[in-house]
Amino acid sequence: MALGSTVYKATLDISDLDRGYYATHVLTVARHPSETEERLMLRILAFASLAGEHLEFGRGLSTEGEPALWEIDDTGTIERWIEVGCPDVRQVRRAAGRSNHVTVLAYGEDRVGPWWQSVSGDFSKIDKLAVLNVSDEEVAKLTTLCERNMRFAVTIQDETVWVNGEKTNVQIDFQWLKREESRW
Repeated sequence: MALGSTVYKATLDISDLDRGYYATHVLTVARHPSETEERLMLRILAFASLAGEHLEFGRGLSTEGEPALWEIDDTGTIERWIEVGCPDVRQVRRAAGRSNHVTVLAYGEDRVGPWWQSVSGDFSKIDKLAVLNVSDEEVAKLTTLCERNMRFAVTIQDETVWVNGEKTNVQIDFQWLKREESRW
């Protein structure tokens, strides 16, 4: 018998001073049995960092060809495709072909270094791609906030993300591996 997903609830009060975005999002997030708490919390962090009216979670690890998160506009166009982890070049190229912007939130210092060395040349050719890395220390601190019911005040300023939970606060300073090329 297969194990079912575990459901988490998260309320995010987001104040993104960099983008001028202020909203409260009530999320229901399914954690696949093979997904770690670290990846779950990074998906929530990605949501908080890129939140918008149409941003939503993909169907999960078991659904091939779908991202961790995506933003689909009213016309059905995939505006933003967001992956969490260290995806292969083929997967990122396919995402770039299907969407206007691609963001990869990489984590796991033991994997990111070798992965980035192997893909950075190919990724440099994808103008609409942004790749960010989160340190293991920051991931560990973020994971301490993981509970079945969570409420966070998230403040973003000067590309720094502060996640304030009931028990503790976490500061995330993304390391940019690649910034998206300007569209203009």
